[in-house]
Amino acid sequence: MSLTIRAIAPRDYARVLEIWRPIYRETTATFASEEKTDVTLPIYVETRRAAGRETFVAETDGHLLGFASYDQFRGGDGYVHAMEHTIILAPEARGRGVGRALMQAVEAHALAGGAHVMVAGVSAENTAGVAFHAALGYVETGRMPQVGRKFGRWLDLVLMQRILTP
Repeated sequence: MSLTIRAIAPRDYARVLEIWRPIYRETTATFASEEKTDVTLPIYVETRRAAGRETFVAETDGHLLGFASYDQFRGGDGYVHAMEHTIILAPEARGRGVGRALMQAVEAHALAGGAHVMVAGVSAENTAGVAFHAALGYVETGRMPQVGRKFGRWLDLVLMQRILTP
C-alpha cells in the first residue's frame, strides 16, 4: 500500500461526503446529526484554509481512505495556540496506519502555524477513538457527562490533548 497524504481538493469532496455521512447517520462518533453537504463542505474547507488551517486526505492508488482537519479549539485570542481536530476514516482504512499518517500531517501543519496543543473531543462510547488517541500520545484531561445528545440519548465527551511544542 502506497499511502499519500495531501491537502484536500474539490475533486475529493464527493468521496469525503461518502465516508462522513454514515458517521453522522449511524454512530455517536460525532454528536452532530446535521450532515455536511455539497454546499457546506467546501465552505468548511475554505473557512479553515483562510484561517491558515488545512484539511488533509489520505489515499492509496487513487482511492480516498479518510480525511483530517483542524481549527481553533475555542474562539477568542486566548486560544489561538490551541487547536482541535477532526479525523474520519473509511471502514477499510482502520487499523492500517492511515489515521496515524493523517494525524502526523495535521499536527505538523498546526505546529508550523504556531499551535501549542492539539485537542481531541471523543465520544466516550467511541472506545476505539479514545484508544487511537492514547496510542498517539494524547492524554485524557477530562470527561464531560451528558453534554451531547443523539439518537434520543445523552452522551459523554472525553477531552484529550497532546502538547505539540517541546
